[in-house]
Amino acid sequence: MSRKEAALPRLSPRVLLMVFDPPVASNLPLSQARGWNRVEELVDGYIADLEACSGGLVRYQIAARLDFPFFPVKIDGFQYTWETYRAVLERRQPPHEPDTADYRTILDFCDGIGRIARGEIDELWLFGGPYFGFYESRMAGPGAFWCNAPPLLGTEAAGRRFVIMGFSYERGVGEMLENFGHRAEAIMERVFAGVPEACNLWRRFTRYELIAPGQAEVGTIHFAPNSERDYDWGNPRDVWSYCDDWLHFPDLRGRGRWVNCAEWGGGDIREHHRWWLRHLPRAPGETDGISHNWWRYIVDPNTVPSDEERISGAEGP
Repeated sequence: MSRKEAALPRLSPRVLLMVFDPPVASNLPLSQARGWNRVEELVDGYIADLEACSGGLVRYQIAARLDFPFFPVKIDGFQYTWETYRAVLERRQPPHEPDTADYRTILDFCDGIGRIARGEIDELWLFGGPYFGFYESRMAGPGAFWCNAPPLLGTEAAGRRFVIMGFSYERGVGEMLENFGHRAEAIMERVFAGVPEACNLWRRFTRYELIAPGQAEVGTIHFAPNSERDYDWGNPRDVWSYCDDWLHFPDLRGRGRWVNCAEWGGGDIREHHRWWLRHLPRAPGETDGISHNWWRYIVDPNTVPSDEERISGAEGP
């Protein structure tokens, strides 16, 4: 950890982990019966990656775990059985529509709103299998806004904003980091809303060659500096990028060089996403009222100014 990072407050969000893993064949849990990943290993890898990528600023804590031996209920009341779910996995019938899980019912199961209001937890992580209907991330609470999914209304009693992450034990830590990356993109887009393009540091951070020839910086979670299409993290072509500048933020003096996929793992999803996250600014101070520590906003959405606060700030005292 650098000297400037040591001056920043540590973030230790408390998490309620909720695992939906119904018994299926031979009465084994779904994840085990299908040979999918162990939730414990996924959680440990994800927490360790975020701590490392944030320079030690962020250390998630699992405050409690709840295991549910059933499929989540959908927003129209539908609930898979093993027979109907297996038919979807085997492509003998299409997935149920609407796919979205009933988040209000899930929150009722765990007293999620009450736990947030009492300060027992700061966010929730949902684990399940394919077609369980979880968004990658979704924000709830008063003043919730788009977070790669529509805000969850009717949750104002929580007293503060919180994020519900949706993960799959069919997939790996790389996909979990992608969910977090999209959360970061949505929140930082909100933080910089209204900032003119010429001085919008978030838009500058996300430049890549395809949309800004000769001006690539770090790119987005889907587009590396040299990507030519979505998920093109293994592209070997060299492009000029200023990605190194962001490791010295806010000293953006123009440290350009040629880069290719060798920088971010040669196409490995987890390695690219770790590379991308390591470049997110984490420094003391602020510019035009926006903190130089972007992790603060991404981890705690309550630090993002509300629409009312924006208007008040724009009007002045």
